[in-house]
Amino acid sequence: MRPRALTTFAALVGTSVLLTGCAGGGSTAAKAPAADIDAKPDYTGTLSILTKFAGDPLSSYFENIAAEYQKQHPGVKIELIQETDQSIKDKTKTLTASDALPDIYFTWTGNWAENFVRGGRAVDLSKVIGPGTEWGKTFGEGSLSAFKFGDKYYGIPLYNDAKFMGYNKAAFQKAGVKVPTNFEELIASCAPLRKAGYEPIAFGNKDGWPALHYLGQLFAYNVPEATYDADLKPETAKLNDAGYVTALKQFKTLVTDCTNTGSGTNGVLYTSAQEAFASGKAAMYYQEILEFDNATAAKKLSPDNFGIFQLPAPAGAPGNAKALEGAPEGYFINSKSPRVPLAIDFMKFVTNLKNAQTLSAPPYGNPSTVIGAVTPKTSSKAVYEGIQVINSAPKLGIWLDTVTVPDVSDAWLAGGEALISGGKTPEQVLESVRQASDSAK
Repeated sequence: MRPRALTTFAALVGTSVLLTGCAGGGSTAAKAPAADIDAKPDYTGTLSILTKFAGDPLSSYFENIAAEYQKQHPGVKIELIQETDQSIKDKTKTLTASDALPDIYFTWTGNWAENFVRGGRAVDLSKVIGPGTEWGKTFGEGSLSAFKFGDKYYGIPLYNDAKFMGYNKAAFQKAGVKVPTNFEELIASCAPLRKAGYEPIAFGNKDGWPALHYLGQLFAYNVPEATYDADLKPETAKLNDAGYVTALKQFKTLVTDCTNTGSGTNGVLYTSAQEAFASGKAAMYYQEILEFDNATAAKKLSPDNFGIFQLPAPAGAPGNAKALEGAPEGYFINSKSPRVPLAIDFMKFVTNLKNAQTLSAPPYGNPSTVIGAVTPKTSSKAVYEGIQVINSAPKLGIWLDTVTVPDVSDAWLAGGEALISGGKTPEQVLESVRQASDSAK
């Protein structure tokens, strides 16, 4: 799940020398203090970590690992700062503004991560985690490359993530519908599902980013790949392809025809949509693989009745019909930390195969990027199925609100909300994004 109010974040960190010309996509990076990543860790003192694992059931994952690590190294104290998907952005802003980022901190990929690299706030880990290194060989190369900037590797990818449509098999059977093979069939399935007594697709957009998950996937389908890639960067963006308006219209149709809230969905929390699906009231819910095990945790929707499919591409769409919206998520080590070797040692412990398998299994269901961690024995059926799709996808499209610069991300976010409410037409939404992109050049 994604951060909101990125423009505010960019302005804030810009004043603390985190960003250096990032709106124009330049490659200049602030010089980070030299960190001796080859030094032996000093197993004393306090190691601070900012996670995105607050709340049940995720919070216990880092708590258990920290306890075990401290048991092995009694001189070390682990200080966990656990935040949620929605709160971590504000916590990151606060810590950055006060120049108090912890030793290890969570990061998304894309422009969000690049901000920290350009600002000299992330340790270059190429020598220890680059492909071919002992640690690096334990990860899929694609997940490592998601945190590669220039020719250097900065991030520790913890888990893979992507978006799928979860569906209630019993609801589909009752309504007499089959898993759709294209977007048109998806829309057509909504009427019989509603007649059978279900909300066809549960959807809550109060936080803004859920709409962008749909839009990012539909843009990848409706806009030629090279054009879409160029349009994500203000210096090369034109944003004049007809596929954008087509995708915006498709999304509006989905909201109107397939949700119970329609134009009012901007007032519905995404957690309410989760609950509607998990309780059996909704037939479908567009969700991240990280949410799969939560969907069946309450046992009102059994694992046998829970199925997934990729949001289907519109028939004849000119983009990449096999592209999948998603990206790994991971952690940076603060380049100003006096405990870099210890931080590296701890993250090696976090990502060993045993802990990676635990992360990938219920109740956490976060598919680790560590090779061999996700298996039919260690993970739920749906998580294992989803990770096979992720691994075979020819392209992962980074989340629309983290892949591009903050001004453009915010324009898309505001545009999605306006499209849902009826405040703007698809053409007006695209024009507002084009203006934001032009201003960011």
